[in-house]
Amino acid sequence: MGTLNYISNDPEDTKKIASDFSGTLKPGSVVCLYGGLGAGKTAFVQGLAKGLGVTEYITSPTFTIVNVYESGRVPLYHFDMYRLADCDEAYEIGYEEYVYGGGISVMEWPENVADILPESRYDITISKDDGRGTDFRKIDIIKVGK
Repeated sequence: MGTLNYISNDPEDTKKIASDFSGTLKPGSVVCLYGGLGAGKTAFVQGLAKGLGVTEYITSPTFTIVNVYESGRVPLYHFDMYRLADCDEAYEIGYEEYVYGGGISVMEWPENVADILPESRYDITISKDDGRGTDFRKIDIIKVGK
């Protein structure tokens, strides 16, 4: 798989792209979401969750660091690494048990733990272009490693 490029014109497009992409994921998959505040990372996770059959309401784990959803075909672990000061804090919340367990791990702000990201993962960048509309997003998906 090379780079996949998508255009989203609203949050529903973003969710649909993510829902379709969820079909490529299997237990142990790691998805790293890059993009600024308000880029649509949580909307992307909501679409992934829908594609995985998750029935719980999906929210950003800004203060809890990780939200666990177990109602889908596999567990979904949704991380927000924004508030972590370093990789040691990721280990303290059980990072390894989640990421190397049997679920699908999705990380917002993975650049904050870049040193401990798995070699095999999906890097997804969501970019805004306000010149093309406030809801316009470019979504690039790259498979890293095997």
